[in-house]
Amino acid sequence: MEVFAYQVIASCLAIVLLSYTLKLLKWAYLRPKKQERILREQGFKGNSYRLVYGDLKEMSETIQDATSKPINLGDDIKPRVIAFVFKTVQKYGNESFFWTGPQPVIIITEVELIKEVLAKYPVYHKVKESNPLTKLFARGLVNYEEDKWAKHRKIINPAFHLDKLKLMVPAFHLSCDEVLKEWEKRVSREGWCEFDVCPYLESITSDAISRTAFGSSYKQGRRVFELQLEQSALIMKAMQSVYIPGSRFLPTKRNRRIKQIYEEVRSNIRGLIDKRIDAMKAGEAIDEDLLGLMLQSNLQEIEENGNRKFGMTIDQVIEECKLFYFAGQETISSLLVWSLILLSRHPDWQAKAREEAVRVLGEENPTFDAINRLKIVGMILHEVLRHYPPVLALERSVSEETQLGRLTLPAGVRVSLPIILAQHDRRSWGEDAAEFDPGRFGEGVTNAAKGGGGFFFPFGWGPRICIGLNFAMIEAKLVLAMMLRRFSFELSPSYTHAPMAALTTRPQHGAHLHLRKL
Repeated sequence: MEVFAYQVIASCLAIVLLSYTLKLLKWAYLRPKKQERILREQGFKGNSYRLVYGDLKEMSETIQDATSKPINLGDDIKPRVIAFVFKTVQKYGNESFFWTGPQPVIIITEVELIKEVLAKYPVYHKVKESNPLTKLFARGLVNYEEDKWAKHRKIINPAFHLDKLKLMVPAFHLSCDEVLKEWEKRVSREGWCEFDVCPYLESITSDAISRTAFGSSYKQGRRVFELQLEQSALIMKAMQSVYIPGSRFLPTKRNRRIKQIYEEVRSNIRGLIDKRIDAMKAGEAIDEDLLGLMLQSNLQEIEENGNRKFGMTIDQVIEECKLFYFAGQETISSLLVWSLILLSRHPDWQAKAREEAVRVLGEENPTFDAINRLKIVGMILHEVLRHYPPVLALERSVSEETQLGRLTLPAGVRVSLPIILAQHDRRSWGEDAAEFDPGRFGEGVTNAAKGGGGFFFPFGWGPRICIGLNFAMIEAKLVLAMMLRRFSFELSPSYTHAPMAALTTRPQHGAHLHLRKL
């Protein structure tokens, strides 16, 4: 009887082992090879599949080589900021693909196909990273699909209505004014100063999101920003290698630090949320910042439907707040730093924008209506976003076999939508696509490209366009106009042109400018 029992156990273990072996074989070899065959039959070209690692090693080496040296001011930035994608397209053409481990990624460059992918969000899902550590950074609206996305979008939307954003203008002004006063203190007797503006721009956007999202000061929010920056660097490092299932539980120095940051950020934000909820229960007036408006909308949704499942949980509110912190700081500071760099290179446009800022704003504190009249400043910001989009590419995962134009895409493949390739494309934007010309946006975004064929989508497009688009543009216009009223800008001789892809598109060695007080 004992022998029989051992035989049964051994047979069960053998079946389990065989099952896992077959799953591993399918994941590591059979599925990738099948997907590769389907893509090649349709004319796609790319490197042959390398077991498990795909193109990750070559990708890492290409990026490392591209970012090892700066470039000249007039050079094309694409070989540096999207090094491997650019190299793949140059080698294999517009219909090409590459491998992130055992998963093929198709590069889509045709405008109509990009629009179709972004419009059909139930089919083309946000990419779920294989490394579970990525979930510790922020899991909010941008990560959700279908019903969960629709619920969160509905609850968060009221906080981003224009009538609410108008109320945030004084906070934007105060955050910028404090930094400009610091700059004025640094001005020499000759009326100028020289330094890296990046930390100051981060201070402005950090303080602004702290005030407008949580009614708190920059000092209170600074710790969250520092922690998120450190955590993102650690997670990006982890994503550069193939994730081995279960390795997140290993007590490595990196794993421990990522989890420590996760807990500290949650604790800080939870403290802010608990104070608000206690105030709401006590019948106090709700602050009209992003957190207050979101909590109010969430409570209203629960009360109207008579069930808590229609609202967000506290954990989900925390994740949305983490996204507020990150997106509200990183994206806008990226836009501002490239605006100052490009205006330093193009003094004619700097002069036009300054004249408008002085004429429209005068010496008064900026109002929402005045910000809306800053047409030239808006044109400049759009052209900066065309040249240096904060996010260089969007990725989607194909949830089921689907048709995309003439193509049949198998389930499980990814599609990459390189924003920077589309917005630099001479076929759509004309032979002057590489030139800095805000005038092309003089008749609005839809008429900016030559012949109307260009596609401008630095904040995404379609139903899932960034919910914070108006927030970002209002803040950026106000801050840039205030700076132009009080300073002129030139590139410092110590400025090194080295754009790179981090969380957003950033100058690798900072932005050293020569500022003159006006």
